[in-house]
Amino acid sequence: MSTATVTSARPGQVLADLVPASRVRDAALVLGGAALTGLAAQIAVPVPGSPVPVTGQTFAALLVGTTLGARRGFASLAVYVLVGMAGVPWFAEGKSGMSMPSFGYILGMLLASVVVGALARRGADRSAWRMAGTMLLGSAIIYAVGVPYLALATGMSASAAIAAGLTPFLIGDALKAALAMGLLPTAWKLVDKR
Repeated sequence: MSTATVTSARPGQVLADLVPASRVRDAALVLGGAALTGLAAQIAVPVPGSPVPVTGQTFAALLVGTTLGARRGFASLAVYVLVGMAGVPWFAEGKSGMSMPSFGYILGMLLASVVVGALARRGADRSAWRMAGTMLLGSAIIYAVGVPYLALATGMSASAAIAAGLTPFLIGDALKAALAMGLLPTAWKLVDKR
């Protein structure tokens, strides 16, 4: 077996670690994760009565954190946040900057990517139930930052912010967790069969 090729998974690895290591790899993964999150944010469906749309952005951010690990996941989401703040219109619905009421969710994604990435290093992405728990924890972190920010940015009461910025998204989050339950553990099984 050559040292440049990894043929099987070892404890403490995330999926991105299976690609031969280099600085170019890390830069490509970080930039690719930011681009994936920006593209997924364009899948946006308005929610009646809420300034926060349903997007593919949260799923992408959690997937990036899980597959890249905490360090690269954070770097990837940091690039996404900083470039969007600088004016690139790749936040949900083609927006940029930090004045939108949903900006707190983006900050929550940054934090969540670190947590899910750290859990993935401990094997949370290798079984369906642990992966579901990881996704749900990541979503909870996003809401823990996003909902209070929404309340502050709009002047909503806490209950109104929960009704507009959390409740309509719970079914979608359950579906995202179910998708991740199948996707990532299956990827590991395929790697282990190589």
